[in-house]
Amino acid sequence: MAVGAAVLVAASISGTAEQPPAPIETAIPAPHFGVVRSGPFSPASVRRHTRPLGPGAPPWARRLYRRSIRVLVALTDPLSGAMIAGERDGWDYVWPRDAAAGAIALKQAGLGAEAWTVAAYLAGLHLEAAARFYPDEEPVPGRPEAGDPTGWVGRAQRATGLDPMDPGPWRDRQDYGENVTGDLLGNAIASGAPAAEIEQRFLGPRGLVRDQGETELDSSAAWASTVFPQPGLRAAVRRTLLELTRESTPFGIPPIEGWTPGEVWTAPTAWSAWALVRLGEIRAADRLLEELHRAETPEGTLPERVSAVDGDPTSTTPLAWSHAFAILALRARYG
Repeated sequence: MAVGAAVLVAASISGTAEQPPAPIETAIPAPHFGVVRSGPFSPASVRRHTRPLGPGAPPWARRLYRRSIRVLVALTDPLSGAMIAGERDGWDYVWPRDAAAGAIALKQAGLGAEAWTVAAYLAGLHLEAAARFYPDEEPVPGRPEAGDPTGWVGRAQRATGLDPMDPGPWRDRQDYGENVTGDLLGNAIASGAPAAEIEQRFLGPRGLVRDQGETELDSSAAWASTVFPQPGLRAAVRRTLLELTRESTPFGIPPIEGWTPGEVWTAPTAWSAWALVRLGEIRAADRLLEELHRAETPEGTLPERVSAVDGDPTSTTPLAWSHAFAILALRARYG
């Protein structure tokens, strides 16, 4: 109470008044880096090479698929291949794992030259320098390197025909959540840790957890059935994702059980749906895809996070990572 009063006094002394937060922009952004007339990322190239979904795809899936491709193209520098996470302060950086997922999605959508351009950009980053980078490849200070970017970038390079880099060390590092340092599930999967070690460290009675000794299931288990396939983990991944799906909200799931109460995340909802398709669990996958569809804004974009109660966006919209996994999940389901 005393701290709050001090803030109010300071505001009145300075002559300012507390302002409500600015509304979140939800439309598809205009090309952030400009438009090229020919070559990769030009409108003609995107139209010519985009692979449509199969005839069984419902209309909403076709719309989300096309809009997701538009988002990835709009957030990518057509000359350098730098794909930023979102058009908003604090998100207008390149996260290697996000951009790598974007490159893989573009490749699956038929945009091979565009995917190669993004993967080639990522190959030039000094991934050990930071968790995020400015589009000119300079590291952004403030967050240490994570434990998964070399694995993600290596997969994007392999998908686009480049020589893949070897996965780097994963222990005692941050993961995609960027709030904890330790030996974490997503990093272990992305770095190719053996299935037996992953089960020994992370498998609990209900499925795979983020950190050894914890009880909250981690949706990054899905990666072991998609981007970083490990057949030895198939049963554990299925158990984890089916449990998370049973507890899903009308608008999807959080990345980890108990994460940001009251909010759910679109990227984990989509990457879990993708994995469930790969596992043959179509009913569960369809449930998550329907929830992902409900999380769309009226403009058809995907926020990073939405309210678990009403689906209103609570963070950056659109998010490249979410749209990348939407493409991958929809291609798996309706390819």
